Amino acid sequence: MSLKPYYADLHIHIGRTEAGEAVKISAANNLTFYNIAREASERKGIEIIGIIDCHSPGVQREMEHYLMTGEMEERDGGGIAYHRTTVMLGCELEVREPGMGPVHLIAYLPKLADMQSFTVWLSKHMKNVQLSSQRLYVPSRELQQEVLGRGGLLVPAHIFTPHKSVYGSGSSRMEHLLDLDGIAGVELGLSADSVMAGYISELDRYTFLTNSDAHSLPKIGREYNEFAMEEASFSELRRVLGGEEGRGVLANYGLNPRLGKYHRTYCDSCSSILDEGGAVVTERCLYCGSTKLVRGVMDRILSIADRDEPYVPESRPPYRYQVPLEYIPGLGPKLYGRLLERFGTEMNLLHRASREELEEAAGETIAGYLLDARAGTLELETGGGGKYGRVKK
Repeated sequence: MSLKPYYADLHIHIGRTEAGEAVKISAANNLTFYNIAREASERKGIEIIGIIDCHSPGVQREMEHYLMTGEMEERDGGGIAYHRTTVMLGCELEVREPGMGPVHLIAYLPKLADMQSFTVWLSKHMKNVQLSSQRLYVPSRELQQEVLGRGGLLVPAHIFTPHKSVYGSGSSRMEHLLDLDGIAGVELGLSADSVMAGYISELDRYTFLTNSDAHSLPKIGREYNEFAMEEASFSELRRVLGGEEGRGVLANYGLNPRLGKYHRTYCDSCSSILDEGGAVVTERCLYCGSTKLVRGVMDRILSIADRDEPYVPESRPPYRYQVPLEYIPGLGPKLYGRLLERFGTEMNLLHRASREELEEAAGETIAGYLLDARAGTLELETGGGGKYGRVKK
């Protein structure tokens, strides 16, 4: 057995089909199945991507087309291969239990036939199966059993965000919604990291995933994972999430939580981000008295924590703060294009280019930002209330 490292981003939306059918209303129109695969393979250098709108019949017709023409092919172990990248077929759904808020869950299935069968079942329990992230009118555990019965993997999405997540809007515990034994892993989301998740003990057993939740092509890979696996296939992904036979996550690459747009509590009235020194427990803004607060991820975690200090098991892979290239001051489209021409892919630029090569290609200032980003030492301004943080110039 020979295990190799693979970069993976398992949460990417489709905006429209090539025929112009809407899929994810809030996503870019050029986010098609084919364009996503090509972007990941040719520009990002990401070997595994999860497209989480593959339940859509319009998207499935496109998959069938590319499989029929031979431009893509299904892997024996599951997933669809395109050049250097394998697509994992996913489906993001919204569920709502009585007395709880809405929650997003992602189902990953091995092959197109499995997803098509799942679509038939979904169509009986939702209003529009063509669209992304739709409300499913069945209990969460029934959905879970349908996914597992098809050989799939269930992953709660962006588990701490204030809107439509297990802990952010659903409940204080995941066990209130799902069978904990039937969860393959959890997605942390853009405003949390491994340490923050360590405040909640029921998460100790799970593999953590850091994914982009991309709504445009440039956002692909703003968060990603590095897996140790034998090949890029669904069966190997299952082993990675289960930590089987040496497979696993080598590292999570994610935004510093301070860059996430829901990291701290935010006042919608005066646009203030509330005190960063500790948990915000007030129901009113500390500055203007308004009750129009968007509860931050950090504050929500501390309010439902069952530990006074976070616990990070020794087996937990490192969480490395990765600042996306679009956040780097002065790195505009023209320079970005020249850097890709020089280094081939973003993964080469972010992980493999030397200081000397970066200074030669981008100049000393930009190279300094990129190297500080690798080291996690960039100075940041905190995000909140739906607005991303930013790198201080």
